[in-house]
Amino acid sequence: MSRLSNLWAHIYTSLFPTLEEVLDPLTDRQRQFVSLCELIQLDRHMARYAGHWLGRSKLARIDFAKAFVAKALYDLPTTKALIEHLRVDKNLRRLCGWEFACEVPSESTFSRAFGEFADGDLGHIVHEAMVKEHCGEKLVGHISRDSTAIPAREKTQKKEKKSKPKRKRGRPKKGEQREPKPPKRLDLQPTRSLQENLSDLPTACDWGSKKNRFLAVWCG
Repeated sequence: MSRLSNLWAHIYTSLFPTLEEVLDPLTDRQRQFVSLCELIQLDRHMARYAGHWLGRSKLARIDFAKAFVAKALYDLPTTKALIEHLRVDKNLRRLCGWEFACEVPSESTFSRAFGEFADGDLGHIVHEAMVKEHCGEKLVGHISRDSTAIPAREKTQKKEKKSKPKRKRGRPKKGEQREPKPPKRLDLQPTRSLQENLSDLPTACDWGSKKNRFLAVWCG
């Protein structure tokens, strides 16, 4: 944790003021990009992507790597959108390594660079190096849980048949008193607490049907 604290202190007290001396004032997103590039230290992992001394020299692959970091940070959907953004955003373009808009490579060149990064598993290597440097052998102090629902079949429980008192159909006779119908759950809910209403709800797997509709199945 002390390493990270020292890194953030260096970024905010030294790196940002130095950059703003040669660039226009940085936006919040551009500051995030600078902090991210400083954190992941891409230059440590670029030696394997250097070109050979024979043949046409490669463009600096670290510039492409930083551009792909910007693509993820700015949530740009395509490489074409990234190129267009780099040509317009002067600060971001210069931070990636290209001084002028005409120097931004073509889409096919970006694709070749991305293929090299994918074949070399650059993302995994950078992530592993960050974990070793900033976390070491420490255990992560939180738990991530997947709350995705898993569909499962559950057997319905058999219902106990309630015996209803037999009575004659039609209106009651004069002077005859019949037992009132028990109140429904919806009628009782406004007069009870939340805990009482929750405890009254069925939790077992059940099934039911509606006339002229469809079979409804639900699991509590």
